[in-house]
Amino acid sequence: MKNIVIFGAPGSGKGTQSDKIIAEFGVAHISTGDVLRSEIKAETELGKTASKYIQDGKLVPDDLIIDMLAKTLDKLVADAKADGQELPGVIFDGFPRTIAQAQALDKILAERGEKVSYVIGLEVDDEELIKRIVERGKTSGRSDDNAETAKKRLETYYAQTMPLKDFYVSQGKYVKIQGVGGIDEIYAKISNALK
Repeated sequence: MKNIVIFGAPGSGKGTQSDKIIAEFGVAHISTGDVLRSEIKAETELGKTASKYIQDGKLVPDDLIIDMLAKTLDKLVADAKADGQELPGVIFDGFPRTIAQAQALDKILAERGEKVSYVIGLEVDDEELIKRIVERGKTSGRSDDNAETAKKRLETYYAQTMPLKDFYVSQGKYVKIQGVGGIDEIYAKISNALK
């Protein structure tokens, strides 16, 4: 399987570029943000707990995310097998966000005979990130897409998530992509890197 982590700050274009990777390479998509929003909308216990953290611009605790991720991954593999196919791989969007989560992801994948193949790092400056998040908020309906929460989310990103870059650089898996420019222009760099 080709297992890809798409990495970058909030607003860096992870979801947009994930869609393009999925279309070209046929990998499945696990977006922790989408799964969490679905849980929040359904008002499950996980959703209620996660909502409190998200509204404060904080990360949802690892144990909740990791449990959800393992179940989602197993369901994708089972669904592919039920259709008589092999899962070509997975793109992880919004996970891992901490070194502990990266180590947990390595463990989850190793238990299934897999590993992270590539980490696509979308690098965008803060001013552009906040602008994108505020713009997205005008159409997304996401309550966390506003300037104040965006700044909190960036602080959390730099404190807790940015150390992951070095973690993956040291493993030789990190691929730096300038995440500024046209969507297709950025994607061309990603596609070339994955090939």
